[in-house]
Amino acid sequence: MHHEIAVRTANLALSQDSNPRRILDVGCGTGVLIRILAERLPQVEELVGIDAAEGMIAVAGTLADDARVVLSRAVAEDLPYPDSSFDLVVSTTSFHHWKDQEAGLRECARVLTPTGHFVLADLFSVCLIPTMIVHHRDRAWTKHRAETLLRAAGFRRFNWNILYSLIIGAVVASK
Repeated sequence: MHHEIAVRTANLALSQDSNPRRILDVGCGTGVLIRILAERLPQVEELVGIDAAEGMIAVAGTLADDARVVLSRAVAEDLPYPDSSFDLVVSTTSFHHWKDQEAGLRECARVLTPTGHFVLADLFSVCLIPTMIVHHRDRAWTKHRAETLLRAAGFRRFNWNILYSLIIGAVVASK
């Protein structure tokens, strides 16, 4: 399932910008999405993947065979990159793990170029309202809550897509 979500996220990202120069994958896990993007975009200068889990970065490093791919341990809430560093920022199914979703989104907006796109794929569904009520009330489980956080982070335009079943959704956001 995760591979299919990564493929669909890549398709969505490339439908927005088929020629990004630098890409950041926030919460890259084992690097599935970053490898797909590297394969499809031979002109990209650099593809950066970060993850909070050292083990994920280690696995991603053993699977990455492209010199343009740079992997490091970091968290969404404190991205170690200058402002306006990336033309495309992506994140698949890690958003619900971020300790401070609003701070992480502010960081994604900060490192995104003014004309860049942010593609966020995660668990966004009204089907998750029971989870939201019982557990993790501070998380964005719905489009409405996610858009509230995205607006607070500085994003202004949103395009929602269903990626997988009715539970995995994706938003393309821009400033």
